[in-house]
Amino acid sequence: MEYQVALETSQLLDEAKKSILFTAARPELVMERGEGMYLWDTDGKRYLDFVGGWAVTCLGHSPEIIREALNRQAGTLINSSPSFYNKPMIELASLLTGNSCFDRVFFASSGAEANEGAIKLARKHGQKNLGGAFEIITTTNSFHGRTLAMMSATGKQQWESLFSPKVPGFKHVPLNDIEACLEAINPNTCAIMLELIQGEGGVHTVDAEYLNRLRKVCDDLGLMLIFDEIQTGLGRTGKLFAYEHYGIEADVMTLGKGIGGGFPLSALLVKEPYNIFEPGDQGGTYSGQPLAMAVGFAVVNEIINKELSYQAEEQGNYLMNSLREIAHSYQLKQLRGKGLLLAFDLPEARGTELVSECLKDGLLINSPNSSTVRLMPPLIVSKDEIDNMLQILCGVLDRLHIS
Repeated sequence: MEYQVALETSQLLDEAKKSILFTAARPELVMERGEGMYLWDTDGKRYLDFVGGWAVTCLGHSPEIIREALNRQAGTLINSSPSFYNKPMIELASLLTGNSCFDRVFFASSGAEANEGAIKLARKHGQKNLGGAFEIITTTNSFHGRTLAMMSATGKQQWESLFSPKVPGFKHVPLNDIEACLEAINPNTCAIMLELIQGEGGVHTVDAEYLNRLRKVCDDLGLMLIFDEIQTGLGRTGKLFAYEHYGIEADVMTLGKGIGGGFPLSALLVKEPYNIFEPGDQGGTYSGQPLAMAVGFAVVNEIINKELSYQAEEQGNYLMNSLREIAHSYQLKQLRGKGLLLAFDLPEARGTELVSECLKDGLLINSPNSSTVRLMPPLIVSKDEIDNMLQILCGVLDRLHIS
């Protein structure tokens, strides 16, 4: 539809409700621009963003480095098809392998695609090396994406009967329960897949001893160990990758969200022994697309050069300590997380109401379930912005009489 004049917000919302497929209950506003830690809607209202596009806008909104990368690459090569190498693809792959324990990279556009690639690779491993084993063990309360296969891999109880029949071959066990995992392993098992911090599940962290046992089990049985670092990778937890907190390496790792700083991009990283795909096994129209590769290189390089992992650790500690100072007054419980992926539980199941009221006051936060609040601001957040967030949050908690 062509517009002769700029539409008012009410007209835009009317058009949206007529033309956009309903998949989510969105608030009655239209975001128009962003800069740094802030978003503005079409009415000019400003919002302090502690959601960061679901941990995507790691460098803040519309950073100059991404704009420059897009402009520069758009003037050279936008797409040459996945049949060819391109320069930024090679540069980004080398940057990732040079700063991780992995040897090879496959690029895609979303975290779900990267996780699909990991599942394919695990089943290829089972087919080649484990007598046709195909089952993957994942964890209860996990989240791996919204494709049908990844919804099957995900351990969300509310998804159990959604879009049945599910893709078979997944077993779910409680996080940090090594005995349950051992009981689930059988001759059909080819891999174990987990998030080191369950983001969508409410920010629950893997125990070090549990992870160490998983690594040993996989080594002993020849199983593939997969870390889903879609949400935790690229500085989010105070390390470049969350596995660095544990000193334990996976065979395969997936990245998404922050890797593109807001541009659609994901990656599947593997160690050389699992470089086992054959031509035709894996691909995608936009795999390694030069525009995305140029953005990814700029973003990852910025995170490394500006030491934003350290920034996330430092500001995350400040945010956590600040939350502890108000926890007693508002009966906030189970303060948890690492770096700038933090959460706490409310004394009442009023998360949705709290998010809505904070939105009215110009603050964006997230409630992954009715009792939990999750905070995942851009890695560039400052102490002043954290203080501002807490001031708004406390004002809303007071207004709602949550204490």
